[in-house]
Amino acid sequence: MISSIREHSARAIRRLTPLLIVCAAKAWGEVPQNPPSIFAPESTPANSIFHLSLFVLAITGGIFVVVGGLLTWALIRYRARGDDTREPPQIYGSTQVELAWTVIPVLIVVVLFLTTARIIFAIQDAPKPKSALDVTVVGHQFWWEFRYPKLGIVTANELHVPVGSATFLHLLSADVMHSFWVPQLAGKTDLIPNHPNETWIQPDRPGLYLGQCAQFCGVEHAKMLLRVYVDTPQQFAAWVKNQQQPGVQDPGVAAGRQVFETHACTNCHAVSGTAATGRFGPDLTHFASRATFASGAVPNTPENLHEWIKDPDHFKEGVLMPAMQLNDAEIDELVAYLDSLH
Repeated sequence: MISSIREHSARAIRRLTPLLIVCAAKAWGEVPQNPPSIFAPESTPANSIFHLSLFVLAITGGIFVVVGGLLTWALIRYRARGDDTREPPQIYGSTQVELAWTVIPVLIVVVLFLTTARIIFAIQDAPKPKSALDVTVVGHQFWWEFRYPKLGIVTANELHVPVGSATFLHLLSADVMHSFWVPQLAGKTDLIPNHPNETWIQPDRPGLYLGQCAQFCGVEHAKMLLRVYVDTPQQFAAWVKNQQQPGVQDPGVAAGRQVFETHACTNCHAVSGTAATGRFGPDLTHFASRATFASGAVPNTPENLHEWIKDPDHFKEGVLMPAMQLNDAEIDELVAYLDSLH
C-alpha cells in the first residue's frame, strides 16, 4: 500500500514539475524558452558539449548493450536444467579473450580521452574576435555582479548579451568558490578566490536563459540563481543606453532617497549620481529595471521589496543583508525611491 502511494506521488510530481516551472515564470512576467538543460543547447560552446555528450552516451550505451547481452546469453545458455547437476567444462585462460578485454577497453578510453580533450581545448583556446563583448563576472555570497568595462556598466544578477556575438566572461570571486553555469549556453566554470578564470558564450537565439551557481558556497547557495537575457542587437543597444544613464532622481521620492542616504544602505550599495558608493552589495542604480532581486530568487514587486527590506530572511534565510530596523512608513518611502530607479 505504502509503495503504491509513493509511486502515485512520484508520478504526480513528475507531471506537475514542468507546469510549476512555467507558472512560476509566468508569475515573474517572463517565460524561459526551455527549462535549464544541457540537452537543449543554444550557444556554440553548449553545442560542442552536447555533441560530445551524445558521443559518450553512444559508446557507453553500446558497452551496456554488449555486456548486458552477453550476460543474458550466459544466464540462459548455462542455466540449470532438470536433474543435470554435472559441472560444465572448465576453461582455464584464453589468450584471445584476455587480449580482447584488455585492448578494447584501452582503445575506448583513448578515444574518449582524445575526443574530450579536443572539445575542451577548442572551447578554452577559442580565438577572441575583436567585436567580442567583455564582461567581468564577480561571485558574491550569494549574488552575481556583472561589470561591462568597455561600456561603463555595473549591474547585478541579470546578464544581458547580444545574440549571435561572442561574449567573453572574466570570472572572479569576492569570497569563496562559486561556479558559473547556464546549461543551455556553456559548461560549468569555477570562480576561485585569487585565481581569475575565463569562459565564453555565443548564443544562437534571443530569449531568457536560466542558470545557477554550481559550487556549494554557503547557506543560500541554492538561491544564487542566474538570469541571462540574450537580446537582439536593437534591444541590447537600448539596454546599454539606459544602463549608461545615471539613476533617475524623481523629486517625488525625495523622502525615500533621504532614508536611503541616511541609513546603512550606502555602506553596501551604490547608486550613480548619489553619495552611495558601496561595493559590498549589488549596485542599485537601475534596480527597478530588473525583473527580480535577491539573485533571481524573488520577483521585483513593491510588496516583495517591502518584505525584503523588513526581513530579508523571510525570502532567503542566511542572506548576508541585515534587517534595516525601519518602520513601515520609512520602508514604503524607501520602496518608492528604489522603484523609481529605472
